[in-house]
Amino acid sequence: MESMELHRGRLIDHIQLVVADLRASRRFYEAVMDVLEIPLGGGAEAHFWYDELFVSSADSPEAMGKLTGRHHLAFQARDRATVDAFHRAGLAAGGTDNGAPGERTYHPGYYAAFLLDPDGNNIEAVHHGEATRSAPSVKISF
Repeated sequence: MESMELHRGRLIDHIQLVVADLRASRRFYEAVMDVLEIPLGGGAEAHFWYDELFVSSADSPEAMGKLTGRHHLAFQARDRATVDAFHRAGLAAGGTDNGAPGERTYHPGYYAAFLLDPDGNNIEAVHHGEATRSAPSVKISF
């Protein structure tokens, strides 16, 4: 088994999505992760993963036979062009539009696009803009 380095202080260690159609999900995630420059960590017949996102079929040993519910996952994008490319790639790979690329009101410079993956999970790519990069902290209200 490959050794892993632990990173203390992270909010989330990993996320698992259990999906109905692993092949459709893999096609979708391969397309959007390629645009976001997140490499495939690995996979097998019943699962695959990118960094700390694990996607498996319901019959995988990790899933215990149950699909997960709807989730919202947001991935950071390098720039606005990457958000736009994420949206195009996801649509071409079977995703459904859930919010075209554009400015959002969450905070100045928040540029995002939203897609539903094949299982209805709300998958977002966001670029926070240059204004927020130099600030030591940003308060975001929802």
